[in-house]
Amino acid sequence: MNVAIFVYDNAEVMDFSGPFEVFTTAKRLSKENAIEDVFLIAEHDRPVIARGDYLVQPHYSFESHPDIDVLVVVGGVHNDEMDKPAVTAWIDSVSESATVVSSVCSGAFLLAAAGLLDGLEVTTHWDDQKELAEQFPAVKVLPDRRWVDQGHIVTSGGITAGIDMSLHLVARLVSQELADITAHQMEFNWARQAG
Repeated sequence: MNVAIFVYDNAEVMDFSGPFEVFTTAKRLSKENAIEDVFLIAEHDRPVIARGDYLVQPHYSFESHPDIDVLVVVGGVHNDEMDKPAVTAWIDSVSESATVVSSVCSGAFLLAAAGLLDGLEVTTHWDDQKELAEQFPAVKVLPDRRWVDQGHIVTSGGITAGIDMSLHLVARLVSQELADITAHQMEFNWARQAG
């Protein structure tokens, strides 16, 4: 299982660092060797400047990445990304073959812009829920949820909720035992229930 995390300029640092920590820790602790690789992807092969001027060197670009089984689309200042046809087309393309496409925080806007959330129940950061519902009326936005699992699409609330969602995905895609030992290794008291 390859886990890819999409990052871009002004992405929220914890949105990608939290899931990256979960999946790489699970990979290290897994007896099943279920997680083959965890990597960051950006549109172009260059460093990304995340929020707070946090400089990140992605492992791959849209043109160079391996197959993706789980895609995590992070939030942050996402408006510019929504206006890039190459970004929304890439997300849509990856969704056709990935087992799970997920979002952290306002990354849900990018999934919605790619047409992946119509008719689904989703969540996002509490401060963005009204805007997401107004901008994409075909999407049912649920408040007070750490994450919402709709099978192929999984969305999470703001920032640290991405850690909870990632642990949920480890439990769902590998095992509850691996999710538990990963959370314990991280000393993270995770919300095992979505709401």
